[in-house]
Amino acid sequence: MHEKAYFSTYKLKYTCLMKNWFALITLITVFACKNDVKQDNTSTITTPTKNEAFNTLLDNYYEDGLKLNPLNATSAGDNRYNNLLPNALTANYVVKKKEYYTNYKTKANAFKTESLSKSEQLSKAILIWDCNINLEGFNYREDLTPINQMWTQQLIVGTLASGASSQPFKTVKDYNNWLERVDHYLEWMTSAEEKMKEGIKTGHVLPKSLIKKVIPQLTALAKSDLETHLFYQPIKTIPESFSAKEKEQLTKAYSTMVKDKVIPAYSKLAKFMNGDYLKAGRKSSGISDIPNGEGYYNHQIKLYTTTNMTANEIHELGVKEVARILSEMEKVKTEVGFKGDIKDFFNDVRENKKLMPYKTPKEIIDHFNAIHETMKPQIEKLFDNKPKTPFEVRQTEKFREASASAEYNPGSLDGTRPGIFYTPIPDATTYNVFSDEALFLHEAIPGHHYQISLTQENEELPKFRKTLWYSAYGEGWALYTESLGKELGLYTDPYQYFGMLGMEMHRAIRLVVDTGMHTKGWSREKAIQYSLDHEAESEASIISEIERYMANPGQALSYKIGQLKIRELRAKAETQLGDKFNIGKFHNEVLETGCVPLALLETKIDHWITASK
Repeated sequence: MHEKAYFSTYKLKYTCLMKNWFALITLITVFACKNDVKQDNTSTITTPTKNEAFNTLLDNYYEDGLKLNPLNATSAGDNRYNNLLPNALTANYVVKKKEYYTNYKTKANAFKTESLSKSEQLSKAILIWDCNINLEGFNYREDLTPINQMWTQQLIVGTLASGASSQPFKTVKDYNNWLERVDHYLEWMTSAEEKMKEGIKTGHVLPKSLIKKVIPQLTALAKSDLETHLFYQPIKTIPESFSAKEKEQLTKAYSTMVKDKVIPAYSKLAKFMNGDYLKAGRKSSGISDIPNGEGYYNHQIKLYTTTNMTANEIHELGVKEVARILSEMEKVKTEVGFKGDIKDFFNDVRENKKLMPYKTPKEIIDHFNAIHETMKPQIEKLFDNKPKTPFEVRQTEKFREASASAEYNPGSLDGTRPGIFYTPIPDATTYNVFSDEALFLHEAIPGHHYQISLTQENEELPKFRKTLWYSAYGEGWALYTESLGKELGLYTDPYQYFGMLGMEMHRAIRLVVDTGMHTKGWSREKAIQYSLDHEAESEASIISEIERYMANPGQALSYKIGQLKIRELRAKAETQLGDKFNIGKFHNEVLETGCVPLALLETKIDHWITASK
C-alpha cells in the first residue's frame, strides 16, 4: 500500500515453515481447481465436495480474529466492534492471542488433506501459515518500539479521528463508539510509553533520526486549538438529522475528550519522546544494533519476500537491477536530447519547473483523475475482471502528510466505502509530476485497487483470505502493473516513461540500501547518498524513504522480489502458450486467489499453463 502493510501482521521465522509449504504444494498439484486445472479424463482422483466442518473453522477463525483485532473489522466495513481497541501491549492480550493462533493451528491440522477440495487445501495451508507468522512473531520484542513515524497505531488512529476514513460518523451510536474507542487508545498510549522506557533499559530503541520525525506528529495533536484539532473534526460534520439535544451533548463530549484527555495524553508522550527517549535514541541506522537484530532481520526477509533468499543474495540482485535500469535511463536521456551525465539529468528532472505545472492540490487530484480516463479504453483489453468497489483520489491528511508516501486505502468489504488513493501534497507549486503515471498504476488502477478489491469481492474465498496481506505478492503485483503503462496508453511522454524507470529503480535501490543498512553497517547518510546517485527523486523524498526502511526493516524488499516473480511467470506463460496466451486470463489467474506466498502463486500459474495448452 499502500506503500504500507495495511493489515496487522506479525513476523515469522520461516525455515521450518517452508517445509510445510512445499509439502502442501506437492499435494496441491495432484488436484484440479476451478479456473485452474481441468481434470484429465484418465484421472482416478475425485475432488471432495465442500467440507462444511472445515469451512466453519475458517469462518470462526475470521470472526474470532476480528475480536482480537477490531481495527481490522472497522477497516473492512464491519461496524460491530467500532467501540473497541484492545491494548495489544498488555500481557493478558498477548496470552489471548497466543492461545488463539495455537488452537486454530491445531484444529486446522486435524483435517486430513484428502477430505478437502483443492481450494480448501490452499485455505488450510494459508491458515497454518498465518498462525505460524503470528506465533513466531512473539519471539521478537517489537512491543518495545511500539511507535515510529511511519507504521504504528498512533497514525492509524489519527486517520480514523479525522472522520473521513473507515470509522463511521453517521449515527449517534457511531459518535459514542468513537468516544469509547479513544479511551482505549489513550490506555495504549500510556502502555506505549512504559514499553519504550523498558526498551531504553534493554537496548530496543529507535534511531534518533526517526524519533525526531515522531515528535512533530505528537506535538501537532498536543495543541489546544479545539476548532482545528484533528480529534474534533467529526463534530464539524455532524449530521443535520441529529436533534438539537444530541448535537449539544456530542459537542460537549467531544470538547471534553479533546481538551481533557487527548491533548494532555499527546503532550505527555511528546515530552517523553523529546526528552529521555531522544537522549537514548540510537546513532546507528540498522536493526542489527538491537539485541538479536541480525536474527530479526533474517526473519523479516523471509516474512516479506516469502522466499529463502539471504540478505547478501538480495543485495547483489539489487546491484545488478540498478545497473540494468540505469542503462535504460541513459536511453531516455539521449532521446530527450539532454547534454550531460545521468546525475545531471537526475538533477534536471528533480528541478525542472516544466514538470511542476500546478498551483493547487485540486489541480493535482484532477491530474490523477485524467490519467485514469486515458487508461479506461485500454484496460478492457488487459483485464477481464474489474472491481465493483468505487474509487477516489484524495490528498493525504495534513497531520501526517510530511512523513507520508502516496498510498492506497482499501474500500470496505461490502463496497459501500470506496478504495482511496492518497497522495501527499505538502506544496503544490513544487509537486513534480514526472512519475505520476507509474504511481497511479501502482497505488490505484490496476495496482492495489484491482488487486485488493477483486479479492474482497470474490465470494468463493473464505473471509479470512479477503483481508490477508503478503507483501511480496501484493506489492509485487503493484510494481508489475507499472510496466503495463504503454499497453494502457500511457508513457507517451518520455519523461513519464523515465518516471516508470525511476519508480522501478527506486525499488531496485531498496534491495541495496535496506540490506546495506541492516546487515552491512551502512549509515542513514550513506543510504541517502546512494539513492541520490541513482535516482531522480527529491532529496526530501529520499530521506523520508530511507527512514521508512529504518522503521520497518525488510518490508521494502518485497516489491522487487514479487515483481520479478510475476514477470517471470508471465514470460513463461507467453513462451509456452504462444498464440494461446491471453493476457486477460493470465491476470485473472494471478488475482483471483488473493494474496498468497510466491511459491503457491507459481504452482497455480504452472497448472494454468498446463491446462491451457
